[in-house]
Amino acid sequence: MSVNFGSKRVVTGAHYGLRDWMAQRATALLMALFTVILLAQVIFSNGPITYEVWAGIFAAQWMKVLTFTVILALLYHVWVGTRDIWMDYVKPVAVRLALHLFTLVWLIACAGWAIQALWRL
Repeated sequence: MSVNFGSKRVVTGAHYGLRDWMAQRATALLMALFTVILLAQVIFSNGPITYEVWAGIFAAQWMKVLTFTVILALLYHVWVGTRDIWMDYVKPVAVRLALHLFTLVWLIACAGWAIQALWRL
């Protein structure tokens, strides 16, 4: 006698769940740590925060690299969240693909702008 419990449901989807959840938490943690480091530099700077002081914070190479790493983490964080929104709520495949492409191009352009802004100081 064969007993089957539950329904025979076909599970579909990209199965990104746990990996995306962990990526969002890791990138959020990195951004939070960066915020603490930046706030510490601002709080412990001498005098008022002028353009020169602000530019001085980002003049060190380690700060530029850390800032760009955080920007990349932010862009990946945005990509995961936006991709999930497009997959969950946009049903026409062509529209979803167009939105994915637009989002990727926009995020790559933001990364290029960040490189220019950071290494121009």
